[in-house]
Amino acid sequence: MGAGHSHSESPPRASAATTRVLWALVVGVLAAVIVGAAATWPSSWDKLGSESFLYEGATRLEAEVISFDETTGESTVQVTTPGAEEERTMAPAGVASLTFEPGDEVTVIEVDPAQPLIFSDFSRDPPIVALLIVYVVLVLAVAWWRGLGALVGLALAFGIVAFYTVPALFDGASPPVVGLVTSAGALFVLLYVAHGPNARTTTAYLGTIAGLLFTAVIGTWAVTAAKIPGVPSEAEINLAFLDGRLSLQGLALCGLMIAGLGVLNDVTITQASAVWELGKARPDLGPWQLFTRGMTIGRDHIASTVYTIAFAYVGASLPLIMLIAVYDNPVSTAITSSEIAGEVVRTLVGSIGLVLAVPLTTAIGALIVGIGGEAEADEAGEAGVAGHDHAGDDAARAAAAERAGLGSPEHDTDPREPGGAV
Repeated sequence: MGAGHSHSESPPRASAATTRVLWALVVGVLAAVIVGAAATWPSSWDKLGSESFLYEGATRLEAEVISFDETTGESTVQVTTPGAEEERTMAPAGVASLTFEPGDEVTVIEVDPAQPLIFSDFSRDPPIVALLIVYVVLVLAVAWWRGLGALVGLALAFGIVAFYTVPALFDGASPPVVGLVTSAGALFVLLYVAHGPNARTTTAYLGTIAGLLFTAVIGTWAVTAAKIPGVPSEAEINLAFLDGRLSLQGLALCGLMIAGLGVLNDVTITQASAVWELGKARPDLGPWQLFTRGMTIGRDHIASTVYTIAFAYVGASLPLIMLIAVYDNPVSTAITSSEIAGEVVRTLVGSIGLVLAVPLTTAIGALIVGIGGEAEADEAGEAGVAGHDHAGDDAARAAAAERAGLGSPEHDTDPREPGGAV
């Protein structure tokens, strides 16, 4: 490595013995995922797209609003059909607060050519596509190749949900098993594509899997004990109507595990990186010292994510909270009501899994760094730059060598075995 290269930019490598242990653990998790996927693999994908969204004989059309009558609520729109453009009347939308302006792009439904068109929704493609482009450009500009890996991993993870999770649930598979397989499989793709196959990534992966297992166990009890969902949402009622085999409580549990994956992954990868950087900066620290210092950082992660999850729920459910607040009802009764209890349980179970994942990830990282050691040697850092005082580095290496029982750091060979990237 050339002078001035940052040690933290290179992927961490564990010792050969640690590498074998990590590979064995990862292979064990993947084997369980494969077995679970094979047991719940959907027999067919015929259910996807099998139900018509429109009435029989109805047609969806794209239109542009030309004028809007505030008194009657009717609009004049220009409809583009194959080979022709014509002006048609669009019936009132049915929502008093919904108004239109000339130039609005809308989607309309034609049931009968002789009747006014029915408003379906606004055409939101342009602003959403613009936001997507800005998001992708910013991610690539700031995070470079790592950002590209995160985007590719995200696309692959969504592919798992679309082509495995949803068909498997429609096929009557066990929702808890599907949730665990989806979470573990999507997490594997996300982490290793975005962060690379190295020991730090594996530390985060194993810590997240441990947190997911606790989430699954606690969530199974909570969903059953609290009878979630008590009164299903409109979407859940529609799903139950379309396929009576679906378990609404099972769907709640499966969704609970997948919903907590993003925040859980964010905390564990950051925590693993923190422990690894501590080990690089202080090679004299043992596993317990790394764990205690890593948990100092971890407590800040826990504190921040507690209110992050809480406010994410409050923001998403603000209309419901306002509606409940209107009625003369005790706060305790409102929180445990069927309308809001499901989200409260999801938030609490996800937070419990997240809090447990922090010490678990920190402990795994501390054991790997403190006992196995890091095999990668930063030659630039060891050689130092011209005029750099090596007293601190020599003292740290001496303490590390003495702790390992290898005497003084004046050995010509590195006491740690070189290992592969896990």
